[in-house]
Amino acid sequence: MPVPGGYRRWTVHRLEGSKTVPTAPYRVHSAAPPTSASNTLLVIVVIVAALVFGREILMPVALAVLLGFALSPIVDFFRRWRLGRVPAVLLVVTLVFLALLTFGAVVAGQIADLADNLPSYERNIRAKIQAVQETAASGGPFRRVAEMVRDLRADLEQAGTPPAPPGTGPIPSPDPADAVEPIPVELREPSPNPMQVLRDFGGPVMRPLATAGMVLVFVIFMLLQRDDLRDRLIRLAGSGDISRTTEAMNDAARRVSRYLLMQALINLTYALPVGLGLYFIGVPNPVLWALLAFVLRFIPYIGPVIAAFFPIALSIAVAPGWTVLLLTAGLFVILELFSNNVVEPLLYGSTTGMTPVAILLAAVFWTTLWGPVGLLLSTPLTVCLVVLGRHVPQLRFLEVMFGDRPVLPVEAKFYQRLLARDPDGALELADTERQAGTVAHVHEEVILPALRLAEQDRQRGSLDTAARHAIIDGLSHVLDGLAEDGDNEGARVPDGTPATILCVGARNDLDEAAAALLADLLRRRGLAAAIVPCEAVGARAITQLEHTGVRAICLSYLTPSPGPHADRLTRRLRRLVGQDVPILLGLWSAPAAPSVAGAPRIATSLSQAAAELAEASDPKSAGTLR
Repeated sequence: MPVPGGYRRWTVHRLEGSKTVPTAPYRVHSAAPPTSASNTLLVIVVIVAALVFGREILMPVALAVLLGFALSPIVDFFRRWRLGRVPAVLLVVTLVFLALLTFGAVVAGQIADLADNLPSYERNIRAKIQAVQETAASGGPFRRVAEMVRDLRADLEQAGTPPAPPGTGPIPSPDPADAVEPIPVELREPSPNPMQVLRDFGGPVMRPLATAGMVLVFVIFMLLQRDDLRDRLIRLAGSGDISRTTEAMNDAARRVSRYLLMQALINLTYALPVGLGLYFIGVPNPVLWALLAFVLRFIPYIGPVIAAFFPIALSIAVAPGWTVLLLTAGLFVILELFSNNVVEPLLYGSTTGMTPVAILLAAVFWTTLWGPVGLLLSTPLTVCLVVLGRHVPQLRFLEVMFGDRPVLPVEAKFYQRLLARDPDGALELADTERQAGTVAHVHEEVILPALRLAEQDRQRGSLDTAARHAIIDGLSHVLDGLAEDGDNEGARVPDGTPATILCVGARNDLDEAAAALLADLLRRRGLAAAIVPCEAVGARAITQLEHTGVRAICLSYLTPSPGPHADRLTRRLRRLVGQDVPILLGLWSAPAAPSVAGAPRIATSLSQAAAELAEASDPKSAGTLR
């Protein structure tokens, strides 16, 4: 009986008649309890409306909670030094207040120094403007662009002007002698009273001060009454599940605190090189720009842009040439690349538990609701929502949408790639799993569970013939790709060697695909194996099956209960090959090895079946499967 001549479709070959022809219970995370979509949508609408209309109250509370998360570890540190809660809280608040005053004084001094030096930069700015004008006047690219824009605008204006009607001409200008001299009119506003001045100028100043005062009061009381507030939240969440509520609160506090700490470290590693680099480049007030870079990088996305804009703009004025500008811009580009690709992945890790897309969506959502304050709070607030979705089954969709945990196991992703006609994506997943184990592991833990998924869909009637063909073709591509890695447990069988083991697809092409996995493992052990399709073992076609030299047979079933079909097929093969050839029943979806008449040995895993078939095909074993 001829042996496969190469990997053309299934990586191994199957027997069809007397010819050798080339060929190819799902575990998921428990889903959230079913909830009404209308109720969920109504809750979301109510929450968003409350966030919009209650922003004046909720924003200070959210800022206070964020500062409370940041300051709680410091309070706990002082309490470990035998300070009471009240002295520790007051000490921490005083230190923070002094730090803010110091920061403000340094920034104010730097800004005053910068304002004093700005007039001295006027000559450089005028020189650069004149250089640009001379370049444009000399016929450089600026002039050509300006002329092109001017010509296009003239053409558009001419095309948009309707033609004058026939017989009409320009309106004659009136006689200057008949013109009436206009009477000048002067509008004067009444002098504002003190209350109007206070309202116009004091309002924009008093509102941020009032918000800051509210945040300070909330922070003090939250730090003082932290245990009491936690008890009340547990009571509101349901005292019947204290363990889950406490775990959720601790998880949220740990993630937000760690996020703020890591963000502060990242900003520090960014601000120090900014200050030193600008000092050596020659940009004035490097301390000011370093402090602004440290603070503004707490604001996602736009903060780093603002921090880089001012020193780059100032670098245009400090020197007559363009060298300082180019060095300053290069400094910020290099620091951004290093921070985003090295420092942040190293320090962040899984700090927030959110994907980058989720962080971006959170920034857009909270900025739309609360403006710049929402942008500052977007990541911490969304982290709390992700933690809430992780511990509350009804809100599990929040973790699925924003969390960084894989929402599908690898076998489900592999099956989805096959259904989507993406064999390259399926091969990429298999290669990733191959790097963490062996090809046998990929067959057992990824591809075979994916075939179980396909069998379940077939039994439900949701898998049509075209989809099954796509799965078979994609799986052939994956097996071909895995065959190129050279991971063999033994020497591969040379082409032309007679097959000693038949791997039979019992009922359909999905069973045949599972048999192809087993045959591939056997060939990696140095055994000659061939795949037999279900059509070749039918009642009429089985007499044409070439069985000379066959020492073992395995019947492949993806259904957990083959029933009488296995019994009939076993008796049919016995009449063909006799009683001396052992037959193994492979039930790849069975939780245990049930007793089936006519099949004395049953395997529920590919590794178990490969080991027993290898032993049975050994001439010295004399068919131990019988």
